[in-house]
Amino acid sequence: MMKTNDNRNVETHRGASLAQWIAVIAAIFAMVLSILIIVNYIQVKRADPLNSVALRAMIERLHSNPGDDALRQDIRTLDLLARKAYFTSQWQIRMGGYLLFFSVLVVVICLKSMELMQKTIPGMPAGGRPDPWHLRQTNRMWVAYTGIAIVIISMLVVFLTHQELGKTLDARLNEGNISNVSNAGNANNAGNEGNEGVEAMNGGGGGGANGADSAGINDKLVGGNTLSMDGYPTDGEIAGNFPSFRGPGGNGIAFQKNIPTSWDGKSGKNIRWKTEIPLPGFNSPIIWNGRVFLSGASETKREVYCIDINTGKILWSKAVEKITGSPTQVPKTIKETGYSASGMTTDGRRVYAIFANGDLIAFDFDGNKVWDKNLGTPLNHYGHSSSLVMFHDLLIVQYDQRGSGSVMALAGKTGEVVWQTSRSVKISWASPVIVNTGKRTELILAADPMVVSYNPANGKELWKMNCISGEVGPSVAYADGVVYAVNDFSKLSAIEIGDPPKLLWEDSDYLSDIPSPLATGKYLFLVTSFGAGVCYDAKTGTKYWEHEFETPVYASPVLAGGKIYMLDKKGLMHILQADKTYTVVSESPLGEGSSCTPAFSEGTIIIRGDKNLYCIGK
Repeated sequence: MMKTNDNRNVETHRGASLAQWIAVIAAIFAMVLSILIIVNYIQVKRADPLNSVALRAMIERLHSNPGDDALRQDIRTLDLLARKAYFTSQWQIRMGGYLLFFSVLVVVICLKSMELMQKTIPGMPAGGRPDPWHLRQTNRMWVAYTGIAIVIISMLVVFLTHQELGKTLDARLNEGNISNVSNAGNANNAGNEGNEGVEAMNGGGGGGANGADSAGINDKLVGGNTLSMDGYPTDGEIAGNFPSFRGPGGNGIAFQKNIPTSWDGKSGKNIRWKTEIPLPGFNSPIIWNGRVFLSGASETKREVYCIDINTGKILWSKAVEKITGSPTQVPKTIKETGYSASGMTTDGRRVYAIFANGDLIAFDFDGNKVWDKNLGTPLNHYGHSSSLVMFHDLLIVQYDQRGSGSVMALAGKTGEVVWQTSRSVKISWASPVIVNTGKRTELILAADPMVVSYNPANGKELWKMNCISGEVGPSVAYADGVVYAVNDFSKLSAIEIGDPPKLLWEDSDYLSDIPSPLATGKYLFLVTSFGAGVCYDAKTGTKYWEHEFETPVYASPVLAGGKIYMLDKKGLMHILQADKTYTVVSESPLGEGSSCTPAFSEGTIIIRGDKNLYCIGK
């Protein structure tokens, strides 16, 4: 029996010794990892890859010699490397935190195991003279406390570094360290995070192929081939108007014909009228039956305007005030977003507008207020910019903000919430897009970390895919069963709708932070805020053409009559053939700058400039 006990003691000693060695190795690993994390944090604080001496020198050289294509390509390559380094750093920090937690957990488990084993070993000193083993344990305890302190500090650094990376990029991009390349034609920088709110940064995709595809336009619009509900517009009425940002459903397709392709704002060529808008705003105009609607706001005033499309006369202007629950303090926004960035929408019976403080209001076509309410001050750091869209008699609002993302549908007649769905996403400045897939109608939204599709009638989730990150500005594009999602410092993803959805292809060369992409059955067109354009094969991701417009672009491209209408920030409209070869139809100047996507009526284009509203047509 004594021999058996001795064997057990030997095994216990061996087990305790093994646990001790594992604990020591794990502790050393944790300490080394902690030191590396702290050093990495110091490097992140001191180093700025986007503001390097080499990059600044290259930018200066490009400004001096804008025709140097080789230098432009070098800057493009350097920018891509910086973007990849950004995500690599995030991954390393995240994995470092996981490994650190795991190693500390191993140490704790091993120490607990040693404690349990030592209690079973006979002959341990019970008291009397000082115990050398106890003294060693005390010394080790102080070493452990020191190590724990270092580990806690490094864990804190993991969090701070993760936050600091994003803030550093935001600050540098807002300061213009990379945006300076835009006027010289940088193809890939597309990263002014500070401008996320501009021009509502919305839009969706095409409703199918277009005339340039020789496949015909998809006639299945917002509600499919259904009768109007409760007297609301039919598909034909919706297609004949421009009821939301980027047209029906927010899909970037204009169904109007005889669209002009040449004008000059300075000389007045093909400018039917020009009307000054009293208050500023980055929302794009919408059109219904000869009436143009848009909103404007300052820090102290909010207004909605109705304008006659034939004369340019402001038929009515209504103040948005005395709304129940409206905050007394106006939220802070950046100048590129302002207080009225979200696009309005209409169901052909009423018009709806939302503002930066969460005020939501409905007017009838005579300017009478139907209802109003406040949704709560949006919690974001640029200003609210998601545009509104209609599904039958439901007003859809994407309200992704800090800590409480959601999408909701309100009754158009009363403003009562019909359904509301919570979303586990970060802040988004993109807008909802409604498409008919041929089988069903889907409401598609993009926000870090996923693209999600809902049933617009009840808010039930249909499918989702984790494929996007960062401060999402562009909305998705859709055509022929495929959804396209993009964001700067993230990637471009083509998602085939299905149960489950399937990732067709990805790309990271051209990433937009403001303009939304435009899709047809064959092609995907994308322009970055820095003026770099590209055409992809919609199904494979093969690049057909790339072009430097050399001027920033905030407006989203729209397809009309088989042509792409793309307005740059200086007010120059680039009209291209929607084809796999880069073909310029014309370039027509507005005469003033613009950040807003154009709206289309039969034979007419409505463009909101920085100060005036323009009607273009023969």
